Amino acid sequence: MQPLRILFGAVFTVAACTGIGARLLGPAAKDWAVRFVTGASVLSLAVFAACCLGIAYPLVFAALGAAAICLGCPWIRPQWSKPHGIEWLLLLAFAVFFFVYLSNAMAPEVSPDGATYHLGLVARYLREHGFHRITWNMYASLPEGIEMLFLFAFAFGRHSAAAVLHLAFLVALVRQMVGYGRRRGFALPAACAALLVFVSPLAGIDGTSAYNDVALAAVAFTLFTLLQSWGEQASPRLAAAIGLTAGFAFAVKYTAWPALVYAALYVLYKSRSIRLLAVVSSCAAAVFVPWLAKNWLWVQNPLAPFFNNIFPNPYVTSYFETGYRHDMALYDLSTRWQIPMQVTVHGALGGLLGPVFLLAPLALGALRWPRGRQLLLAALVFGANYFSNISPRFLLPSLPFVALAMMLVLSAVPGLAVAVALLHAAISWPTVVPRYAAPYAWRLHGTPWRAALRIEPETRYLQDHLFFWNEMRMVADNTPRDAAILTFTGMPEAYLSQRILVEYQAEPNQIAGHLIQTACEPQLQPVWQLRFRFPRQPVDSLRLVQTGSGDGQWNIHELRLFDGAAELRHEPSWRITAQPYPWNIQDAFDGKLITFWRCGDALSPGQFVELDLGGTNPMVDSVMIQAEPDQPDLHIILKKHLNSRKWAVLDDRPEVSQGAPPEDLRRAAASELKLRGIDYVLAWENERETADLRRNPDLWGVQQVARTANATLYKLP
Repeated sequence: MQPLRILFGAVFTVAACTGIGARLLGPAAKDWAVRFVTGASVLSLAVFAACCLGIAYPLVFAALGAAAICLGCPWIRPQWSKPHGIEWLLLLAFAVFFFVYLSNAMAPEVSPDGATYHLGLVARYLREHGFHRITWNMYASLPEGIEMLFLFAFAFGRHSAAAVLHLAFLVALVRQMVGYGRRRGFALPAACAALLVFVSPLAGIDGTSAYNDVALAAVAFTLFTLLQSWGEQASPRLAAAIGLTAGFAFAVKYTAWPALVYAALYVLYKSRSIRLLAVVSSCAAAVFVPWLAKNWLWVQNPLAPFFNNIFPNPYVTSYFETGYRHDMALYDLSTRWQIPMQVTVHGALGGLLGPVFLLAPLALGALRWPRGRQLLLAALVFGANYFSNISPRFLLPSLPFVALAMMLVLSAVPGLAVAVALLHAAISWPTVVPRYAAPYAWRLHGTPWRAALRIEPETRYLQDHLFFWNEMRMVADNTPRDAAILTFTGMPEAYLSQRILVEYQAEPNQIAGHLIQTACEPQLQPVWQLRFRFPRQPVDSLRLVQTGSGDGQWNIHELRLFDGAAELRHEPSWRITAQPYPWNIQDAFDGKLITFWRCGDALSPGQFVELDLGGTNPMVDSVMIQAEPDQPDLHIILKKHLNSRKWAVLDDRPEVSQGAPPEDLRRAAASELKLRGIDYVLAWENERETADLRRNPDLWGVQQVARTANATLYKLP
């Protein structure tokens, strides 16, 4: 029964989308693939609304889907073009690869991102019947236009239904490529281009997993198709469809934002109508603005997890974002000149397009034809943000346009386009790819039809193919369903109900991870002391101003005030704030050496910590900072508030000394983690960050709950 549920979940979702698209487009577009993708934007928005209302139930989705299908029934009249000649050979190649793809899509979901956040969040939404505020996982702030459709399919067919639905987007993409070529008079080259895309090793693995890159490529090409139709017949109905599709592209992935500009400028140029431009813009906004509003309400940043310097918030810092962007822009490459071979042949950046795409520069030859220029413009639009993340997945939205332009050029030599397409299919076969790709390139490994039909039990397949299966089962079997578990390594959350706090995915998680390291690593312990001295005087407010520049972060474990040898006791009226990261500055003023504040950005002049003594005006003659020692670029000036906006310097040359190592901080760290709502720590073997925890659990006061060959689960006291 499970295979039938999987297919029902995916097919029912496709049918609902197609019904909406058919009603929306009417006679303006009769291709089912165009209708499917266009209608997907509306169904995605409807599922978003259901999640906001807390009514994300299978029964609700069933009623919604049935209504959508009925809505489009009068307009659904599929049109098929019969292949002829050499097209039958290309169709055979499509069919053989489709069987491989369907088997992989129906097999249990084991992809890295699909089994973590793509379906991890989808499963959570279904369990909780809608959205709930998620601040511990930055991926929950990304727009989830496709994930809303996954949720719809997941409600009926679980994990594999989402993957099969994604495969439907790949089929819709190549169907549109072929249809576009037929309408423009180059059917055979277009069919060859569609085969290039369809059998690409990356399209195969991505399109059969619960990812969203192939879906974005389909949305991009649908927008292109609608805009081409606009050039022939402008109408408000088509303008609405263009707006919805452009907005949907942005709602699928931030990197598709140029689609909004592309659609708006194209419609304005062709129609010279502000009214029709308003229709496009308002329909686009209806699809993507809700995602921005959700982020604004829950994480104070509409574009989370990016642009945190413009929209500062306590969940993702500018410091992390800068490092993250740098990593995504280069990965482990030493130079960008390595990119062409990596994305086409080797696949070490996360998949490969196939060696044939080394011929992509030939596509520039299509500039001689108007249709070639249109294709290359679209490729430029949807590839504009590629260098922000150089994984080949981010080339997929522009790939169909490049493939079509390539085949336009190659078709000038009779039979060459067909030969290149069939060669590409041969060297993209799953058993051939390992002969030239990197050993760990992301790709398909075979045809798991037994797992797809559940002849091979799902549990056995997951045990053999899902990363960290044993650790996932250990967590599922030994912790409460709503437990919070800190880990430095991601887990297959799509199969867990527990709250997995991956260290890098939010600033509070990173602070929790740093607490563990601070407690046991001498170089991180707060033994560095900066002492500011000045004549004894009453103080209203103090400000520590940072004037240095550097790559590190300013951190403070404790800020202490003295009157002679006596330390001033904190008064309830005292208030402390900081810039640029004010949210946990109280941790530098709580009397606990284990806790700390850090500024959330690289060192730059003007950062400050300010202490308002609440009008008590105590007598003070020195201020001391206790912090981690590794802050060589840090330069601090202590200022006193005079009046209005004036501040006077009290000391700009603090005494620097090395204090005695604090008493063992391990139990204090474990207790602090517990206070912050963390129940368990999952410590991985050979993991530097938790090595001391594994060696000295008694000193930490933690209880070992369970263990596998790769990790140990500890319960906090």
